[in-house]
Amino acid sequence: MAAHAKNHDYHMVEPSPWPFVGSVSAFVMAIGGIAWMQDWTPWVFFIGLAGVLYTMYAWWADVTREANNGIDHTPVVQMHHRYGMILFIASEVMLFAAFFWAYFDGFFRGDDLLQEARVAFTGGVWPPTGIELFDPWHLPLFNTIILLTSGTTVTWAHHALLENDRNGLRWGLVLTVLLGILFSFVQAIEYMHAPFSFGGNMYGATFFMATGLHGFHVFVGTIFLLVCLIRAERGDFTPQRHLGFEFAAWYWHFVDVVWLFLFATVYVWGAWGVAIHH
Repeated sequence: MAAHAKNHDYHMVEPSPWPFVGSVSAFVMAIGGIAWMQDWTPWVFFIGLAGVLYTMYAWWADVTREANNGIDHTPVVQMHHRYGMILFIASEVMLFAAFFWAYFDGFFRGDDLLQEARVAFTGGVWPPTGIELFDPWHLPLFNTIILLTSGTTVTWAHHALLENDRNGLRWGLVLTVLLGILFSFVQAIEYMHAPFSFGGNMYGATFFMATGLHGFHVFVGTIFLLVCLIRAERGDFTPQRHLGFEFAAWYWHFVDVVWLFLFATVYVWGAWGVAIHH
């Protein structure tokens, strides 16, 4: 027994079925999505989606148990988790950079071999001829205030946790989740009143891809924080051990920063001097 005792700070992960189950479910979901787009049955997609969602729940439940047993997540392991989260956010930055690149490519319309294609998709101007844009000082500004306020409330919750103020932690998370839901609701209203569509022009495609991708991240972040609220009510977090909540706060602040860039460039700068849809 002494020869097999753990004498290091690393977490030797137990055999888990979830990588295999998750990969098979993702494959089924991909095949089902293709079949659905070809007007076949959508049920294959939803079966794969159910498998992916259950894998996420079960795998993260295992990670939560490992985090709470006081043995597996040593300071060294927590440090490596932080490195992993930083790299994940960096990869997300690159993902958004691709869509911003597409938007600015249409905005500046460089004189090169693609100019003829740009004229075909934009009419030679940006935004394309005949497109009215959102008033940036209406719903977009309101959503900016909502998201900045949510960044304040999640910071309040984090500081409350560090001070072991359970009531402040609870209400900070509740307010952040509600503000995240409100942001998604307002963006849905904005989409319903959009004077342009995703198809038919380059502006609509880049606008909806960039803002829609951000909206999806808000949705994921809201779920992330809701799970943290549930775990906080269960007493999983302590001032010394709360890595899951810390990562949720990092992710939410990243979503805030991306939105500020979206608001400043796509909504404000992009609408400068063009027709506004009221």
